[in-house]
Amino acid sequence: MKSLWAPWRYDYVSSQERTGCVFCGIAGDPKEKDRDNLVLVRGVFGFVVLNRYPYINGHMMIVPYRHVPDFSSASHEETCEMMEMVRTAEGVLRENMNCQGINGGWNLGSAAGAGIPGHLHLHVLPRWTGDTSFMSSVGGIRVLSQSLEQAWEKLSRGFRSNP
Repeated sequence: MKSLWAPWRYDYVSSQERTGCVFCGIAGDPKEKDRDNLVLVRGVFGFVVLNRYPYINGHMMIVPYRHVPDFSSASHEETCEMMEMVRTAEGVLRENMNCQGINGGWNLGSAAGAGIPGHLHLHVLPRWTGDTSFMSSVGGIRVLSQSLEQAWEKLSRGFRSNP
């Protein structure tokens, strides 16, 4: 495995006190912590949050509040709101990040690559032509040109203006 020196991540890594499911922790936190938790918007049944370990700038996840492992365990209302959030996220990414495409998906269970296998979540990622560079192709390193805080500022404004 290759390493890239990123000293700005130390504060986050060294301050983690959360135990258990990270999504349940965020869901239970007061709205006043949304900026710290990188929550972009909250709905009735779930929320949209930036990925702390993004594949690309603007990588967000759509998460139900309830701890359910898969779609078949989620309610009709939860899945409908999640899809409406996907729809809104698409518009917010196009308007605020000028992306040329969008990837989306989910991983159900550890065998499918889920980093948090017990709590359903959808990934939504903006894409641009040529956004894969030699660093990722050859070196296996992701290059992000925007901080999480900058992405949160831009995208949270977008969600506020697109209810």
